Amino acid sequence: MRYVAAYLLAALGGNNSPSADDMKKIIGSVGIDCEADKIKKVMDELKGKNIEELITKGQEKLASVPAGGAVAAGASAAGGAPAADAKQEKKEEKKPEPESESDDDMGFGLFD
Repeated sequence: MRYVAAYLLAALGGNNSPSADDMKKIIGSVGIDCEADKIKKVMDELKGKNIEELITKGQEKLASVPAGGAVAAGASAAGGAPAADAKQEKKEEKKPEPESESDDDMGFGLFD
C-alpha cells in the first residue's frame, strides 16, 4: 500500500509519470527502506494509465460492495426491535466514559 500511496503522492504533486527514484525518495523521506520488486510491480501496473480514471473505476467497483448497514436497518425494521434499541441507548448513556490518554496516531504511521 505504501508504494501505491507514494505513486499517488508523486502524481498529486504534478508528476504524471513518477519514476522509481521518485517513489524511493517519497518513501525514504519517512525512514522506510524500499523493496525494488514492489516498486517495479506498482510501476508496471500503473504505467501509461490515467490515475483519475483508475480512481473513478475503483469507486464504481466499491459502490457495488454491500456495506453491512443495510442488514442492521432491515433487522431493526422488524417488529419490537426499535424499542430494544432505545433501551440499549439509555443504558449506554448512563455509563460514564473512562478517561484515557489521547492516541492521536493510533499506533501506526502513514507508511507502516
